[in-house]
Amino acid sequence: MSRNNNYLKMFAFAAVIIMFSSCREQSRSTGWDYNNPRNGGFQVVPYTEQETGPGLVLIEGGTFVMGRHEQDVLYEWDNIPRRVTVSSFYMDETEVTNLFYLEYLYWLRRVFGMDYPEVYQKALPDTLVWRDRLAYNEPYVELYLRHPAYRDYPVVGVSWVQARDFCSWRTDRVNEMILIREGILHMDPNQFNEENFNTEAYLAGQYEGMVRRDLPDLDPSGYGERKVRMEDGIFLPRYRLPTEAEWEYAALGLIGNTIYERVVERRLYPWNGHITRTDRRRHVGEFQANFKRGRGDNMGVAGMLNDGADITNHVFSYWPNDFGLYNMAGNVSEWVKDVYRPLSPEDISDFRPFRGNVFQTQVRDEFGYIEEKDTLGRIMWRDVTVEESAHRRNYRYADNRNYLDGDHTSSIFYMEDEPVEPEEQNRLMYEYGATSMINDQARVYKGGNWEDRAYWMVAGTRRYLDENLSTRNIGFRCAMHRVGAPKGGR
Repeated sequence: MSRNNNYLKMFAFAAVIIMFSSCREQSRSTGWDYNNPRNGGFQVVPYTEQETGPGLVLIEGGTFVMGRHEQDVLYEWDNIPRRVTVSSFYMDETEVTNLFYLEYLYWLRRVFGMDYPEVYQKALPDTLVWRDRLAYNEPYVELYLRHPAYRDYPVVGVSWVQARDFCSWRTDRVNEMILIREGILHMDPNQFNEENFNTEAYLAGQYEGMVRRDLPDLDPSGYGERKVRMEDGIFLPRYRLPTEAEWEYAALGLIGNTIYERVVERRLYPWNGHITRTDRRRHVGEFQANFKRGRGDNMGVAGMLNDGADITNHVFSYWPNDFGLYNMAGNVSEWVKDVYRPLSPEDISDFRPFRGNVFQTQVRDEFGYIEEKDTLGRIMWRDVTVEESAHRRNYRYADNRNYLDGDHTSSIFYMEDEPVEPEEQNRLMYEYGATSMINDQARVYKGGNWEDRAYWMVAGTRRYLDENLSTRNIGFRCAMHRVGAPKGGR
């Protein structure tokens, strides 16, 4: 039986080689054949379009005016309007739900719960955020996360760090499922501790799980088979939190207001007009989002509830915007990737703007090989050093979160040509806990929520919270980079 299987494998591999060789695609650079083992076997795979990951919709990029769309009633002056360009990307159709997060928690407990229970404990949402000293919210503490009645409601009590970790986990599970679908991996329900599928570990050759078959390798000096590479176009890019610019662009959904290159109506909300009710003929006067209409009015009068929700609502409630995204105003506010600074709108680049870069590289030994994984099966990363960046022109050090707004040279105490008193040499612009609550762990969250007035549903508003804190009105959704052409095809 084993001999027959070997013959079948050899026949299949030979068929693949013949198929590749018969293509006779040649390099327009050198004239050499691609996919020909007789001349070195450089492989080029056919690729047409990026696969859309589970739960995502394509957001076609473009230019828009980012920032204040409404009066700055708090006089923060932290969202000055500025024209920027956002590349095409993918974004979750809805907020991440309780059900999605419970799936994540179940996997963590099943894989790490025996030897590393702290991994599961670290990921648990803070259900105590529902408590109020002068309100009776204990039922939500006990039921909101786990009762099936709330399974399609947005998860809350999740910090920025927890949301980021969920995105990383989702990347690995989606890519693992793709490899299983393509017949490269076996289904492995018994993953345990560091023996779990991790995309980075697989690409680095550090994954030794249940491999069903590898891809044919046309390199004549190779072993006839090889692992999937990024060049094969099989893996999806990482799931991640959207940047502030991406979130705001997606929320406005101006694609529905565009005639050629002219935006015919500027929006405050994800819909047209300056009111929160709809003018659709069958639904005239109904609210288009879940928010707090006024003091003491979370849901309206019995028999005619104004937004149909006392707290959060089902993630497919109300109408989607012109990108097909639900609840980009109201329901819950959402974490984005950016570090908060008041002057970011003035400082950030006008192409793919973002503040929060900490440039890293994989930990490698003196010969350039990736070292062992950590105890959870993940590739280890470290910040790039000043020496490694010495000859670069685009950056000089790893941590750029406070670049131009909060670093030493941007401080009001910095004097380049004048002596500085010793006690002021290390003083920065934002003295956390003394004169400010801003530091490098302050993360932006966008949009209104079920406890907010309509003002905060304006897409250009921005607020911040420490990345390790959570509330009962902040959730999140994931995004993914779009590779290739902005609209699909070539």
